[in-house]
Amino acid sequence: MKTILVVGGGIGGTMTANSLVSKLSNEIYNNKIRIVLMSDNPWHYYKPAWMYVAFDMFFDGEMKRPLKSLLRPEIELIIDRVDEFDFSNSRVHTKSGDIISYDYMVVSTGCIPAPERIEGLKEGGDYFYQYKPARALAEKLQNIEKGRILITVNFPKTPNVPHQCGIAPIETTLMLDEFLRRRGVRKNIEIQYTYPTVAQLLRNCLFLQKETCSVLPPIFDSKEIKHKTQFTLSKVDPEAKVAYSEEGEAEEFDILMCTPPIRAVDAAIHSGVSQAEDNEGWLPTNRETLQLEGFSNVFIMGDTADLPISKAGGSCHNQAPVITNNIAGDIRLGRTVDVYDGKVQAIAQMGLEAGMPLWYDYDEDVHPTPPTKIGGLMRKSFNRGIYWSVARGIV
Repeated sequence: MKTILVVGGGIGGTMTANSLVSKLSNEIYNNKIRIVLMSDNPWHYYKPAWMYVAFDMFFDGEMKRPLKSLLRPEIELIIDRVDEFDFSNSRVHTKSGDIISYDYMVVSTGCIPAPERIEGLKEGGDYFYQYKPARALAEKLQNIEKGRILITVNFPKTPNVPHQCGIAPIETTLMLDEFLRRRGVRKNIEIQYTYPTVAQLLRNCLFLQKETCSVLPPIFDSKEIKHKTQFTLSKVDPEAKVAYSEEGEAEEFDILMCTPPIRAVDAAIHSGVSQAEDNEGWLPTNRETLQLEGFSNVFIMGDTADLPISKAGGSCHNQAPVITNNIAGDIRLGRTVDVYDGKVQAIAQMGLEAGMPLWYDYDEDVHPTPPTKIGGLMRKSFNRGIYWSVARGIV
């Protein structure tokens, strides 16, 4: 019996494990394949909802389900953490002391916000990429009456690797504007959006991709959102409430709402195979087959990969079938059979009610479309229901 080990109980791992059961049902029924999912948490969180927490639109109980309830019954669930990847010997060492061998492994361990990597940011900044920090930011946004909110975006040091959820800083900036208008305090609060000099595609603009860069400034201008490029955050003085850039500028703030630096999990960082800069830990991934470079029986997906595409669920949704097909192809034919084209799709939250469908891949940038209330309803439908069907591998 061959073992397929899926490490990570987020959207990538959950969706892929369920898809593997559907694809390999005959082999599972005949006891030729067993599928194991390992997660360090018995709960599955809908992580994109954390940005809504910052605006009092989602709360803890609404965004989680027992992981077991999302998995096909054929999947063996282990609640434990991988402390060491031993790729050469096809096994992992766990926190509990177990050693688990595999024939194939899917690594979907995500990324971790690391504000401590910029001096003073942990003490002086706020972000929405985890529940407790988003809840703390919500309290500040609910109580601010006047002042200045500074928004910064921080990229990994590894070239061509984007920050977490590429569109999120724009989404939350527009949501912030509308939220403050609803509170009746927007006229007393200045919003300053900044973007670093060197980004994924080395474009000196407000976003990674060309067409989006052209439409964003007029949108921000129409809402009196100030914006500037060439502001790469270097340190924060939490007492004086001043953010300093590598370019030599200083920006005062009452609230610093940031996209913080990110890193891979410890086991990936210490795996011995990462080539990422600044010890960030991204695993070298074949951009077409999604195999770990040098280890054909290991597949990398989502935030853990070093690919030049968004670290978001919309990436996982397109990577899961490719990985599933390639594992099935290798089992049945002795070779991979599918290719990932870099496709990502999502519905961007452009304010509290409007939404904008978007998609892109390795070769084609996002083509922005007008935000609409229908798009907003589509996003709400996904947030409140469709997502859980996606995690189960149904959609």
